[in-house]
Amino acid sequence: MITELVCSAVALVLYLNTLNADFCYDDSRAIKTNQDLLPETPWTNVLYDDFWGTLLTHSGSHKSFRPLCTLSFRLNHALGGLRPWGYHLVNMGLHGAVTGLFTALCRPLLGGGPWSLLVGLLFASHPVHTEAVAGVVGRADVGAALLFLLSLLCYTRHCGLRSAYTASSRDCQTRGCGRLRAWTWLWLLGSLVCAASSMLWKEQGVTVLAVSAAYDLFVFQRLRFRQAVVVLLGKKRNTTVLLSVSVLVSWGVLLLAARLYWMGNKPPNFSNSDNPAADSPHLLTRTLTFLYLPAANAWLLLCPVQLSFDWSMDALPLIKTFADWRNLHTVAFYAGFTLLAWYGLRSSPDSKAKETNGKAHLVNGKALTNGHSYHPPDGNHNINSEQGSPKTNGKTTLNGNGFTKTYQCSPRTSLATLPYTENVVVFSLGLLSLPFLPATNLFFYVGFVVAERLLYIPSMGFCLLVAVGTRALYVRLRTRGPRIVLLGLCAGLVLLYGIKTVLRNRDWSNEEMLYKSGISVNPAKAWGNLGNVLKNQGKMAEAERAYRNALYYRGNMADMLYNLGLLLQENHRSSEALHYYKLAIGSRPTLASAYLNTGIILMNQGGLEEAKRTFVTCAEIPDENLKDPHAHKSSVTSCLYNLGKLLHEQGLQEEALSVYREAVQKMPKQFAPQSLYNMMGEAYMRLNRLEEAGHWYRESLRAKPDHIPAHLTYGKLLSIIGQKTEAEGYYRRAIQLDPSKGNCYMHYGQFLLEQSRLAEAAEMAERAADLDSSEFDVVFSAAHMLRQASLNKAAERHYERAAYLRPDVT
Repeated sequence: MITELVCSAVALVLYLNTLNADFCYDDSRAIKTNQDLLPETPWTNVLYDDFWGTLLTHSGSHKSFRPLCTLSFRLNHALGGLRPWGYHLVNMGLHGAVTGLFTALCRPLLGGGPWSLLVGLLFASHPVHTEAVAGVVGRADVGAALLFLLSLLCYTRHCGLRSAYTASSRDCQTRGCGRLRAWTWLWLLGSLVCAASSMLWKEQGVTVLAVSAAYDLFVFQRLRFRQAVVVLLGKKRNTTVLLSVSVLVSWGVLLLAARLYWMGNKPPNFSNSDNPAADSPHLLTRTLTFLYLPAANAWLLLCPVQLSFDWSMDALPLIKTFADWRNLHTVAFYAGFTLLAWYGLRSSPDSKAKETNGKAHLVNGKALTNGHSYHPPDGNHNINSEQGSPKTNGKTTLNGNGFTKTYQCSPRTSLATLPYTENVVVFSLGLLSLPFLPATNLFFYVGFVVAERLLYIPSMGFCLLVAVGTRALYVRLRTRGPRIVLLGLCAGLVLLYGIKTVLRNRDWSNEEMLYKSGISVNPAKAWGNLGNVLKNQGKMAEAERAYRNALYYRGNMADMLYNLGLLLQENHRSSEALHYYKLAIGSRPTLASAYLNTGIILMNQGGLEEAKRTFVTCAEIPDENLKDPHAHKSSVTSCLYNLGKLLHEQGLQEEALSVYREAVQKMPKQFAPQSLYNMMGEAYMRLNRLEEAGHWYRESLRAKPDHIPAHLTYGKLLSIIGQKTEAEGYYRRAIQLDPSKGNCYMHYGQFLLEQSRLAEAAEMAERAADLDSSEFDVVFSAAHMLRQASLNKAAERHYERAAYLRPDVT
């Protein structure tokens, strides 16, 4: 227990510097803009939406069904809103718990002493975990790993009790046997429930069922591959083991079928930039690249020197020919993996005496004969007396809970019960490879080529493999000096991992540092994202350089073309912005936001007909197969709003209303509708349909009670229908909401002028002109109102100001 606590404490200490980190990268979409986290959203939405808040059955959904992880985010949001500290604290705590459980799992595989400590410290400090722990969305992997280990530990307990029940079922008392049998299957049920929960935290978690089967056959039963086939399928098959494995397989098939049905029986769609190899038309390129990707991931585990927040696009160039030198990495990886698998599955147990020359070693005061453990139970499931199993008059002793004493967990694992090294190697390879299989593109294409957070669970197998290899080498070393050197190297590796982890955590402290750290690996994506950060900081020149750097590396990125256009538009460089918007549309014809801004620029430049066509084209774009349908719908709604406004200004009120109604039908939940409702009210006002106008004004105020334009327009309506007092209240409320807005004083002054309250009207006009002295409409209207109030000198002064602002107006 002390070993587990030490490893967990190290895991927590290494990630303390993440507590002050901000939300980074994917955290924005999964947390900051995810409607499923808001208290007003029904919590049941997480059962129908994917991880990013998109309906699972939508064609553009990521299909990442992780309701338990989303619920944990929702709980964080309920307790602390959008303060990152709480989210990072939960991630750090989960990593500490996973480290402790993993160390506990490895103790009976490696024994006491330094080996379980080594494997726990390796896992706690491995730098490849930084994305999963320091990035808030990485909680999907860490939480799934926690339930993964709980499921596996439950299954190991089931195996022990199953063997005890089988060995004692013939001779034990009926009551004791029944209790033991019940506990045996309760532990299996617990394993199945945890496996399902792990899958509902992240899809990868379902692979624990396959890992559990590997543990049963190759660790607990201590079988070789051919023996495992005989036990499961041969004439003398072990029915109890076969039943357990069959339950695992059946539960896995059921979970996968249910998940496929729940997500609409369709795989997700990804862009070619996410997984370029999957989009390649050449079979050779796809084959060579997909074969190389596991080797690239293995290198991140072996040597995590260069890490990146994103490995998409050209971060890993495609392998197009056999002449590519990276094929040597592929061959070396698969050769090494095959040799290890052959060693674990084919070697003979009789060769173990070679490790110690027939001599027994004492480790931690326990005899370790040949460096391995006892032989497994015989075919009749009788436990050999050499195993130290207590028997009394031919009966197995049971404790009060119906458990045999032989299978109780002791504080320190006896080395006489350790599995063979070869069996642990096989289990390590299974723990390394089986959870990674969904990411290999062998069964279906995925939306990435490399993702460091996906290595969180497979890294357990890697750490265990390193520890068992180190232990085997330690046994072979005969003198104390080399052994001390070996242990020193292990300590040095853990120290280096820890230093790298702490330093890498700093990169995840904010988005600017994160994106700068990724420039060397994925310059196009890193420069583009860095440009967004710099733009938000107001560093427009630096942001423009960052966008242009991104386009230098990858010139057809529609998002970067659009972002550069948006920056230029905000800096009043409309013609340049229009050029980049059109390039963005050419690169991605479904980019609705580019159509929206193109139409706005054209409308401001007087190209009204072309603006209309642009808005109409945008409104007709379907949201199928789009990564973010909510953002698309928002842009389409804004296009319709601007089209309706253009028609409204041209006096085409019926056409404008038709467009507004379409916008109301298409707008997503997160769209702010107050301006749209207010413009609908204005269109009805122009048509003298005052009752309907009043309805939409009130809807606008209900959507946003402090919406100033709705206060002004509704006040005007109330004035028309004779409710003067109520109208004046809305004008005054508008001024209170923003006393610096000259337009509010102008509308109130016009109302006062209509009530023949000339002095008050003149005062409002003066305030309006002073506040908005650069706005022609405000200054000209103020001059007109002052003339109406017979304040001719003041009126003349403002007329002169208006003429200065618009000398072309006569």
